[in-house]
Amino acid sequence: MKTKKLFTYLSIALSLSVLITSCRKEDDNDTETGIAGDHALAEGSFNDVNNIADEASTGTLTSYLNPINLGERSITSACATITHDTTVSPRLLTIDFGATNCPCSDGRNRRGIINVSYTGAYRDSGSVHTITFTNYFVNDNQLLGTKTVANNGRNATGNLVYSISVSGQIIKANGAGTITWTSARQREWVAGETTPQWNDDSYLITGTGNGTSASGNTFTANIVQALKRDIGCRYFVAGQVGITPNGKATRFINFGNGTCDNAATVTINGNVYNITLP
Repeated sequence: MKTKKLFTYLSIALSLSVLITSCRKEDDNDTETGIAGDHALAEGSFNDVNNIADEASTGTLTSYLNPINLGERSITSACATITHDTTVSPRLLTIDFGATNCPCSDGRNRRGIINVSYTGAYRDSGSVHTITFTNYFVNDNQLLGTKTVANNGRNATGNLVYSISVSGQIIKANGAGTITWTSARQREWVAGETTPQWNDDSYLITGTGNGTSASGNTFTANIVQALKRDIGCRYFVAGQVGITPNGKATRFINFGNGTCDNAATVTINGNVYNITLP
């Protein structure tokens, strides 16, 4: 009887050992960084739209009716046409890059229209900006959906804080699939508010999100270290996001320590992979 029990215990232990080893091997083989890249594309693309809308709506707006003024700034170019309709309520700002790809000063090609419906100036507490798109493409990736930006006033440190929600899609170029993206963010304006120039502005972004990658995998996203966006740079310069695909380990995208570049790392089960941001 003791021999039989010993054999049973050994069998269970062996089975557990095989199961644990198998799981470790499966974890070690998890090198899929595509979901992280799709998240970075969605996060960056919809944040980029926010920056363009901010740029076009800050201040009196009258100077932005001249496309040359817009072209001198850090994101857009002289082929963008700005129109401002104050006869409607909420007021409407449209940023039209034309029907063909327009080379912009940040190195991206844009076409189509960004529509910004707003109740007050970007700096006004309580103002709400709602952003939608009409055949809008960035590097031939089409953006769809709605982004809402609400000014919550100043926090305890005196910085303006915005609540930002996104419900959107990105149809990737060349039939590479569709990313769906939903997020709830808080954006804190931490530098540049008091200066007249725009490209010295800096923001810290926190919050959560979820979506589906171009390959069809669902995921959740949680900013574990505030993302820093210097408006003079086309990429996030710091911060970390945890991406958890369905049924897989959380992978962490690290955007660096403040340098403006397109390099980031993805850490999966302790293994670090270098990626290039789109």
